[in-house]
Amino acid sequence: MPTETLTSVPSRQLYTSEERARRDSTVWTTVQGVLAPLQFVVFLVSLGLVLRFMMTGAGYEAATVSIILKTAVLLTIMVTGAIWEKVVFGQYLFADAFFWEDVVSFLVIALHLTYVWALVAGWPHADQMWIALAAYTAYVINAAQFIWKLRMARLDAEGRA
Repeated sequence: MPTETLTSVPSRQLYTSEERARRDSTVWTTVQGVLAPLQFVVFLVSLGLVLRFMMTGAGYEAATVSIILKTAVLLTIMVTGAIWEKVVFGQYLFADAFFWEDVVSFLVIALHLTYVWALVAGWPHADQMWIALAAYTAYVINAAQFIWKLRMARLDAEGRA
């Protein structure tokens, strides 16, 4: 039986020179750079409020408002991110460089909107909060994907310098 060896295959760079130039010149990069940390702060506050409710039963209204705010920021960053992708890569979503991040983003959105549906449908408060916690878990995974991608882009840029 022949022995197979693994060889390293050069991976595609995250951005071509043209894409990098478009990324660096569009206002949408700044918009994403502002919205991403804003969303993270809203997430942290909301997570604290949700956990407080889950542990004590107090603060349902504050937790609910925070989840709705988190959902609004999420939808805003998704729309502006799609515009950013169109400017940089020529398509609104699922550009090769961010395909899996976009896939997981849709899961995050689906879970947040499931929470909103459960809220409107009048599900028990604890069930709503469990859905929010599932949405927040998916959000953390998605945020980690984007942070990793930003790190790879930075390393790629340093390698070119």
